[in-house]
Amino acid sequence: MIFRDLKQVKVVQTGDVRHLITCIIFDCDGTLVDSEYLCNLALQIKLREYSVVESAERLLLKYRGGKLATILQSIESEHNIQLPEGFVADYRYLVDQLFEKDLKECAGASQMLADLKLAKCVASSGPLHKIHSALSITDLLKFFSGNIYSSYQIDSWKPEPGIFLYAASQMGFAAKQCAVLEDGLVGVTAAIAAGMLPILYDPQRIHRVPQGVISIADMSELPSVLAKH
Repeated sequence: MIFRDLKQVKVVQTGDVRHLITCIIFDCDGTLVDSEYLCNLALQIKLREYSVVESAERLLLKYRGGKLATILQSIESEHNIQLPEGFVADYRYLVDQLFEKDLKECAGASQMLADLKLAKCVASSGPLHKIHSALSITDLLKFFSGNIYSSYQIDSWKPEPGIFLYAASQMGFAAKQCAVLEDGLVGVTAAIAAGMLPILYDPQRIHRVPQGVISIADMSELPSVLAKH
């Protein structure tokens, strides 16, 4: 691979090996778009139709970053219910409605993306339609040149590293050349497993940050963090 702009090459020290970070992979929900509460609010609303009372806040705390099918299986087991076959479609329709009405970018995301000169893509556990919709509504889609990847394309969900390895391959970079920005520990675990530089976006400082993981509270910190590592 030929680097045409050496200013875009960032050097990362990991142990005794120096890595060139030339690509950054972004999670979507809760990282680029402020969607986590809205997704769980939709789940709260739909579950009440089946006499399951769960707050959006509690659902978010319990299941952040998880696969929807696994979340629903857990809820069915905990509440001893069987959700109907059309539940997921109805839930996703409600999410779309809430997104259209209330979805916003995470604070500072657009400015950070405009300032960041590395290759970039999105790798999310959500369906492609949902990712594209969220990024389009918040006007962030323009920053990614179609480089959007979903766990549904490869049938692999975080904390497995598959989606990040797939995104890196599609972008033309080795895992060691990639950094990952995630808002939850499930995604951070996947980034570590992929052999990438994990960066935790934690604006409310709610996570216990694993050793060796970089944490930022503001999007404006990301370019300087990458430059230092």
